[in-house]
Amino acid sequence: MAAGPVQWFYPRQSVTTDADSDENVGSTRNQSASASQLVSTLVPTLLIAVAFFALFLILRTRFPRQYAPRTYLGALRKQERTPALPKGFVGWLKALNQIPDTYVLQHNSLDAFFLLRYLKISVIITFVGCLFIWPILFPINATGAGGRQQLDLLTFGNVDPYSNDGYRYYAHALVAWIYIGFIFFMVTREMIFYINLRQAYLLSPLYAERMSSRTVLFQSVPSQYADEARIRKMFGEQLKNVWVASSTKELEEMVEKRTKTAMKLEAAETKLVKLCNQARLKQLKRGNEDIEALRNTDAELGGESGSLAARWISPKQRPTHRLKPLVGQKVDTINWAREEIAKLNPLIEKQQDIYRAGGAEHLNGVFVEFYRQSDAQAAYQMVAHHQPLHMSPRIVGLQPEEVIWKNLGITWKTRTIRNILSIAICVVTIIFWSIPVAVVGSISNINFLATRVPFLSWILDIPSVILGVITGLLPAVALAILMSLLPPFLRFLGKFSGKATLSLVELRCHESYFWFQVVQVFLVTTMTSAASSAVPQVLNGGINQVPTLLAQSLPASSNFYISYFILQGLTFASGALLQIVGLVLFHLLGKILDTTPRKMYNRWSQLSSLGWGTIFPVLELLTVISIAYSAIAPLMMGFATIGLFLFYFAYRYNLLFVNSSMIDTKGLVYAKALKHTLVGCYLSVICLIGLFGVAAGGKGKGPLIMMIALLVFMILYHVSLNAAIDPLLYYLPRSLETEEESLLRPEYTTSMGGRSGHGAAEETAPYEKGYNVWTGVTAKDTTSSNPPPATGFLGMIHKWLRPDIYASYSVMRQLVPRDFAQISYSSEIERDAYQHPAVTNAVPLLWIPRDIMGVSKQECAHTNKVTPVTDDGATFNDKGRVVWSEEETGGRPPIWEDKIYY
Repeated sequence: MAAGPVQWFYPRQSVTTDADSDENVGSTRNQSASASQLVSTLVPTLLIAVAFFALFLILRTRFPRQYAPRTYLGALRKQERTPALPKGFVGWLKALNQIPDTYVLQHNSLDAFFLLRYLKISVIITFVGCLFIWPILFPINATGAGGRQQLDLLTFGNVDPYSNDGYRYYAHALVAWIYIGFIFFMVTREMIFYINLRQAYLLSPLYAERMSSRTVLFQSVPSQYADEARIRKMFGEQLKNVWVASSTKELEEMVEKRTKTAMKLEAAETKLVKLCNQARLKQLKRGNEDIEALRNTDAELGGESGSLAARWISPKQRPTHRLKPLVGQKVDTINWAREEIAKLNPLIEKQQDIYRAGGAEHLNGVFVEFYRQSDAQAAYQMVAHHQPLHMSPRIVGLQPEEVIWKNLGITWKTRTIRNILSIAICVVTIIFWSIPVAVVGSISNINFLATRVPFLSWILDIPSVILGVITGLLPAVALAILMSLLPPFLRFLGKFSGKATLSLVELRCHESYFWFQVVQVFLVTTMTSAASSAVPQVLNGGINQVPTLLAQSLPASSNFYISYFILQGLTFASGALLQIVGLVLFHLLGKILDTTPRKMYNRWSQLSSLGWGTIFPVLELLTVISIAYSAIAPLMMGFATIGLFLFYFAYRYNLLFVNSSMIDTKGLVYAKALKHTLVGCYLSVICLIGLFGVAAGGKGKGPLIMMIALLVFMILYHVSLNAAIDPLLYYLPRSLETEEESLLRPEYTTSMGGRSGHGAAEETAPYEKGYNVWTGVTAKDTTSSNPPPATGFLGMIHKWLRPDIYASYSVMRQLVPRDFAQISYSSEIERDAYQHPAVTNAVPLLWIPRDIMGVSKQECAHTNKVTPVTDDGATFNDKGRVVWSEEETGGRPPIWEDKIYY
């Protein structure tokens, strides 16, 4: 290869450093393995994605429990289910496309809908970037005379600042101004959409009538205010119920012991009945004709416990266990468990009565329920105590099952210290995690290092295809694995910091994981990838040229992210659709571990849920990186568009037919996601400021000034935007109450009060006349408050520019769920709703399989004296395996409990 000086960002005159006179430095830097990296990454990932999707097409109809459980599971209410898609390899795609995203809002959750919304907005942002930026910057970069090759030809680095064409930088600056302005408008528009939809959802009768919408949790309550009488005096007649959190350590231990003992008893009873049934099958296999007569004798069930079982197995075969591992006394499990439960029942009931009467030690948390949602909002927004950090933070809309009870007893001082410690630990983790991430980033430029570092020279002998895999696919896979290890630890830090609900922990994980990825995946990886190219210069003493070298290498480092987008979009998105690990574990672990009807039913009925704090940051990062490189390496936006769309397709299918939502943030994850998207704009401007700042020949001064002005404008607009919308993200305005009452039509009120819900209505007529199965809207829902329809291209532009009209509150309220039954609560639920679970814990109902010899009947008769037990809905098949029939039980066996919509 011909020797020559480095062209880009470097003085034309010769320099005195040895590195600049070494032809290998310049030639290596101008060389590019971007095309081989792209091919080496694209081919294997594309093959894997095609194989995954083909497997999905084959397995989709064969395993409906894995790929379409939301269409038929009895554990779901009928209004929560999704109509089944047509069978076949292709026909279902058309039916899937006809389902609007709002169906997820009405039948899954607000967070699930906003996940799809964010993916759709991200696709629009990157796709518009392709349409706008590619025709402008591709020709400018490709003809920039910078000496770049392959994909690097299309990057910012191919523009030579010393030529007369150095003024091309103004094109990059102008494109950045327009494109970033477009993104800021998109975020502003989506914030308006989000606020109006969230307010319509929270003020809808479906949600406003719930107990959680009328309940406020006050934390760090002083001891003198942890008193029901004083709380009632503070809030007056608007208050309905008060629950003062109390210490339940002793009660929790007893309840946990009883639950474990009951499950041990259930497993032992199941094992006993199974052993007897296996003995019967062996007798039948041997041709013993007396087996029928033996089965029909001793029909009375009131005999001695175990008398029927003794006819089939010896006493030594009965289930036993040791009270202590290895050295403990061996006891009969069934008899021991019955005795233990009989001892614990009266002790637990006595303690529960004490807690309900308020006789336990009070903690620093108080739940206050109001008669109206507006009163709860007023209490939530008010300053409750005259001293700082007392009776704060406050939480409204929390459900009992998401409360982290051990954090309710934390004082404001302890919470402050824990919060500081958790943030410090997170920062330290980010710093130390940079070491393995930096190694991964260096691998992407290992071919540059190999030319100057002697012990790495053997890498140059590797075939180009394999080297492309090492520098393209391997770092992307390693980085994805490194990032997947963090979320459980970040959730632990959220709980440690004192967050009182799982939704707040998830939001904390969302925030921490996003910034963790920005630092590690973007900053550290980009800098190490670029810095590895500067190592030869440093080794030869040219350290003064390092900033310029880093600026030169920054556009080329985008090749790593192209590989990252390909890996994420093709492999991970198709993997999310196939869920091969979940399929294998469901059937494999089910056969090994599910030895009782309860375990079988739990595995069958529990849907997998998505962790919003894990999924959103990954998708946000893809959008942020594509925005950050939009003016530097615009080719990346094409791969980002494809990758994000594939994620949209995969998550859309899963949220409609597979996944459920266990944690409900009321859409706050979407607000965070929109704010995080703007980080990409700041990174893009800062990178351009750096690139223009080091550009030689003075050609970067004008664009530099433009970028600094854009940064100032962004900051001022961002501050104003946050000041305007932040209160509306968390509070419900009083003005909407009147508007909601005026918009609540008589026919809608009748349907809420007169219908028993979507599920009950389907028993006689699937849907009322004019009802759309996908949108959940009837023809009579159209009101005069609707804006005029947007038709034609100009109409669509007007709709996009006026979210205040086309995404107003009156429009958004038509999207919220409305085919649910009217919510009501029993007196027991109203009394104990926000009591600690140990206070409301009841004697568990045991479930064992039924046999034809009568052994299970006798065991039920004796065990029922200490805890309820049933053998309905489960039996044995011809091979002696425990089975339960979803058809016979309607998907709701004896242990099924109806979900309470708090």
